[in-house]
Amino acid sequence: MGRTYIVEEGIGQYLTELSTKVKPYVTGLLIGQCSPQRDYVVRAVRTPPKEQQQEESVGPPKLASLDEEWITTHASQVSRMLPGGLLVLGVFMVATPELAKDGQNALRKLIFSVEKSLSKRRLWKPAEEEVSDRAALQICSATKKVVCRTYDVQDPKSSAKPADWKYQNALTASWLALGCTVNVNIHIPLLATSPNHDLEKNTKNGLNRWSKQIEDSVFLINGQVKDEDTELLEGQKKLRGNTQPSTQFSDVKVLTQLCQGASARSTASVQVCSGSINLRGAVKCRAYIHNNKPKVKEAIQALKRDIINTLSDRCEILFEDLILNEEPHKKNFEREYHVLPQRLFVPVAGSSVMLSDYKFGDETAGEIQERFVEMLDQPVQTEDIHIAEDISTVDICPVTDSPSDMQQAQLTKATLLLKLQQNMGLVVAAAVAVLASIFSFNYFSD
Repeated sequence: MGRTYIVEEGIGQYLTELSTKVKPYVTGLLIGQCSPQRDYVVRAVRTPPKEQQQEESVGPPKLASLDEEWITTHASQVSRMLPGGLLVLGVFMVATPELAKDGQNALRKLIFSVEKSLSKRRLWKPAEEEVSDRAALQICSATKKVVCRTYDVQDPKSSAKPADWKYQNALTASWLALGCTVNVNIHIPLLATSPNHDLEKNTKNGLNRWSKQIEDSVFLINGQVKDEDTELLEGQKKLRGNTQPSTQFSDVKVLTQLCQGASARSTASVQVCSGSINLRGAVKCRAYIHNNKPKVKEAIQALKRDIINTLSDRCEILFEDLILNEEPHKKNFEREYHVLPQRLFVPVAGSSVMLSDYKFGDETAGEIQERFVEMLDQPVQTEDIHIAEDISTVDICPVTDSPSDMQQAQLTKATLLLKLQQNMGLVVAAAVAVLASIFSFNYFSD
């Protein structure tokens, strides 16, 4: 038996409109949430057209011109705009009958390409029991016939499995929301051995260590620690028959462990550094969860991933902006201050779910509106753009020592370590000699 996809009713109308406008085909992404019982599709977003595609309508229709890189890049951009709990669930294609035969093979290829692209950016690992099926939706533009199949992205040899595609009105109207503010103060050393002060690589390594702290943190939901296997709504009244957006919001506190447990083995290492990166600020995080008896662990997992993703994503955005608008870092490493883009949220009509984006200080509301139309095919009103947080900063600090001073410090440190090792050897040898003499004296005395 295949998986069941519960789909927001408006998506059906959206796909029908696409089928009347685009020839010979259009592709796009399915956005939603996985759960053990079923998956939920809350949005479908067409792939933005490339400028040159307007001029390529000559000759018979074919899928060979499908731009896989363009589609996967779009998926990466869209994934940054999704709050916790939402992800790219699959891909769709609306195509003419002539392309129906090759459509499923093209969708299969896209599913694995998109998943590979998205997994490279993640700083968290999927749980063993996590759903790994992704949807491939094919719609005939002439007959409007819908065919939904799934592929297991953890299995490269996975074959297609049939899936049910069912529409539901006001699917996310009463979904549950969790929110928290996480204070960030991350110190990341820049190793002297890193070529050309590779800031992006060092930052990602530092964030990877920080993400493990978040994974091990304690989460208080409305001031309480709840067992992971209990229902999130246990003890609360569930809203029934409500088709208007009505969010049940849970305030979450994140308690990060200050030190390792007594049973954990701790090691220390000395590394020669050329400077450091300091990330400081308070980030707003949000996650949404379905209202079909969700477990506490599902909600916490969604919020954990949003915490990790939001900081990682905005660091990526910052470095992309530096590459586009500034000169590459010079060999003379100077102190720099940068402001991380601020997070904002935008509501979705008829839903309690809000989508996310990031704004630099000099960006206008018009630029944000254009991005939502291009990436998510959604018009946004200026008054609906809610900036959620204050400014967070990146402080890149070099060491004050000159290169010659650093080399001298390294040489002095190496000399001291060598002498210490030699002296330790002498001390051990002397101790052995003393113990031997005492043992022999006692032996002959007896």
